[in-house]
Amino acid sequence: MYNNTEQQEKKEPGNLSADTLKGKQSVRVTFRLPIQIITLLSVTADQLGLKQKSLFDQLVEDRKILEQVAAGAEQYQASEEQRQQKTYVLSRNSLSSLEYVAKTHGVPRDLLVEISINRLLPVLNAEQKKQQNRKKILTDLELYLQDGLRLLSTSERLLGSEDAASRALAHVLAQYSRTIDEIREQVERGRKIEEFQ
Repeated sequence: MYNNTEQQEKKEPGNLSADTLKGKQSVRVTFRLPIQIITLLSVTADQLGLKQKSLFDQLVEDRKILEQVAAGAEQYQASEEQRQQKTYVLSRNSLSSLEYVAKTHGVPRDLLVEISINRLLPVLNAEQKKQQNRKKILTDLELYLQDGLRLLSTSERLLGSEDAASRALAHVLAQYSRTIDEIREQVERGRKIEEFQ
């Protein structure tokens, strides 16, 4: 049984405030970024099945991480590639974090965004390796399916297509073929990341 003090000490769910709700509101902000950085965000979001806004917010909304990014900005080799304007949708909280860290650390906001997006490079590299492995597995699966179809043909010739063994094998191969189609779609979706350098 709880006494009154223990009841008061129990954590209450967070109260909503106008500031909290406004912080989640989306805003459109334009940055000047290298084309490769713009492409990196787009391709990674597509590959991971995320909206660019969600991924962008994850990269810049945490002030502590942004401060670490800003602290390492001096060692960062900024891209010499031509920059272009790109407008992103992000939360007010993310924009507030970006502007605060840029101001307090004396780092241009666009550079903070560039470095933050560049942190996706190891993620994309890992996805590129997975894509290569998926392609190898798909090739092996397709060869295995061809062997299975030959075996089905032999079964139907020796036992007849209505025999229980032939029907069971046909069922397994149909299911197997659907699985291969799903993996083939995954490989096709990953084509964009193969082109990213």
